Amino acid sequence: MKLQNYAYGKWIEGNGEGKALYNAITGEKIAYASSAGLDFGQMLDYGRTVGNKALRKMTFHERGRMIKALALHLNSKKADFYKVSYATGATKVDSWIDIEGGIGNLFANASLRRQFPNETYYVDGDTVGLSKGGTFVGHHIMVPKEGVAVHINAFNFPVWGMLEKIAVNLLAGVPAVVKPATITSFLTEVVVKEIIASGILPEGSLQLICGSANGILDHVESQDIVTFTGSASTGKMLKSHPKIVEEAVPFNMEADSLNSSVLGLDVKPGMPEFDLFVKEVVREMTVKAGQKCTAIRRIFVPENILEDVQIAVGQRLAKTTVGDPQVEGVRMGALAGQTQVDEVREKIQQLSGSSEIVFGDVNEVQLMGADKNGAFLSPILMRNDNPFTNQDTHNIEAFGPVSTIMPYKTTEEAIELTKMGKGSLVCSIATADDEVAREFVIGAASHHGRILVLNEESAKESTGHGSPMPMLTHGGPGRAGGGEEMGGMRGVFHYMQRTAIQGTPTTLSRITNVYQYGGKQNETEVHPFRKHFEDLTVGDTVITHKRTVTEADVVNFANISGDNFYAHMDVTSLDETIFEGRVAHGYFVLSAAAGLFVDPKKGPVLLNYGLEECRFTKPVYPGMTIGVKLTVKEKVDQEKRSEEDIAKGIVKFLVDVYDETGETVAIATILTMVKKLDQSM
Repeated sequence: MKLQNYAYGKWIEGNGEGKALYNAITGEKIAYASSAGLDFGQMLDYGRTVGNKALRKMTFHERGRMIKALALHLNSKKADFYKVSYATGATKVDSWIDIEGGIGNLFANASLRRQFPNETYYVDGDTVGLSKGGTFVGHHIMVPKEGVAVHINAFNFPVWGMLEKIAVNLLAGVPAVVKPATITSFLTEVVVKEIIASGILPEGSLQLICGSANGILDHVESQDIVTFTGSASTGKMLKSHPKIVEEAVPFNMEADSLNSSVLGLDVKPGMPEFDLFVKEVVREMTVKAGQKCTAIRRIFVPENILEDVQIAVGQRLAKTTVGDPQVEGVRMGALAGQTQVDEVREKIQQLSGSSEIVFGDVNEVQLMGADKNGAFLSPILMRNDNPFTNQDTHNIEAFGPVSTIMPYKTTEEAIELTKMGKGSLVCSIATADDEVAREFVIGAASHHGRILVLNEESAKESTGHGSPMPMLTHGGPGRAGGGEEMGGMRGVFHYMQRTAIQGTPTTLSRITNVYQYGGKQNETEVHPFRKHFEDLTVGDTVITHKRTVTEADVVNFANISGDNFYAHMDVTSLDETIFEGRVAHGYFVLSAAAGLFVDPKKGPVLLNYGLEECRFTKPVYPGMTIGVKLTVKEKVDQEKRSEEDIAKGIVKFLVDVYDETGETVAIATILTMVKKLDQSM
């Protein structure tokens, strides 16, 4: 069987025989992969002219709903993916991480749409005043880049490796060309065939290369984005490609790294944290047969309990059955292929020059339900008693079920040892002492993309050392590549262009569809609270009647609220303060403002459910008169959760409270839920 590539809207077999792919469990040849004959330039042009144009016309909410529909569809087909996944050497747990972890990433990014406006662009940050008179201001907007995301993955995560990346670029409005690791691309092909057959994505949104992608970077342009997951040496080579340099193409690199786990000085055998640490180390050595970019390669433990930890890890590894993942009781499957086994053995040989093997056999492994034709390797635990002197452990990575245990004396030493990996994706520490945790995290953070603190309290819900989460950044400095991906909104921004815009507040209000303070207001005869969501326009304003604040107001509010702060109630205590006399409560001013701007009659406004960016900018004293300008600042569409749900949206109102001089004394944004006129939406 020859795998197919998906390019320029059709499935295409590559020319020639291609590269043979094997079942990692049985060693049987199962497919060939070739990309020969594909026109990479045409693929990228197709993505830009077809996929990008379709996606960038969609709003964040439309893209998010599209991703959710895709997640639901793939979730309904996951049983089919599991059947194929076994051939990659994965156990059921391994497949769960890859398949359902990838689908979960789609769900997470689909939900992220609620943090974006129902627009094709995003307004970033706050308005910046650029002139004394307020007629010239600046802001930032972010729009989708007009290129293609090229995802090159050399690691053995054929589903997660694709879905965690495309979830983000699709939400941003950018199409993708995906190049998975060829050795397990037969599973990626199955998933992409389901995606294309579903018809959920606009044409051109996703293209697939199962064979080699050598030469694709010759065709990238400045609006494209390239991501790479694989070895540091390959990543450096790709990152220095002339086209990447000449066109200043954003390049995000997630490279293999010598991740570490530390047992805190406070932890002793018998403590829950000791057992949690041992369990986590063994899990990270054996899940996906250790072929994870986040796997624990270096284990640092207090020197006085080095033997205890070594024995405990060895005992747990001894219970790890290796073999055919489809056989009941098997806990660790195969590596992705025989070439990986050979590479890992070579790295173990190099490490053996300064470390000794204390568990496992490089050449022998007891198998359950399988034979030696598969890509199997025993878990290998090594020991390095002098980690500051014998530094191979900090420079050589065996990308398999291999880890090295090492001693340290102080937390400062542990921090220094973790840094000797020259930059890692993740580090973890097991400790019951929050002061130890603080010292370690602050000291080690500069060299790590993520740090997990594990203790008894979090153990039941912790996702573990090796699991990056969609809403947090994934990546690391130095050897780990210096990149960041996922990370919630941060990840989406990687595929967008941030542009500073300058002009009058009125002009920027029109451009952004968010009212900019100081812009022209549209004073309407009909109170905004009487209008349905569709009828409101950014800039609609009601200017209220005024109210004079009295001392009785201040006393009564103190009695009702219980807020008897001296500045409100004790005029004799105001010496050496900023106040000229008894001052009204800020929350009274806001409450009084509500009394001025609220239209009490039943109407489209369903409720007020929040307050943002509230500031009290000038003291209000009894005798001062206040009024309010209530302006529609922004409209945020909402989806109906069910047929019975009320169709509605969120309207953000700018509340500008001013005094008799016209100067603002308080400013806030209130969030109201407003009914739509059209209940079918």
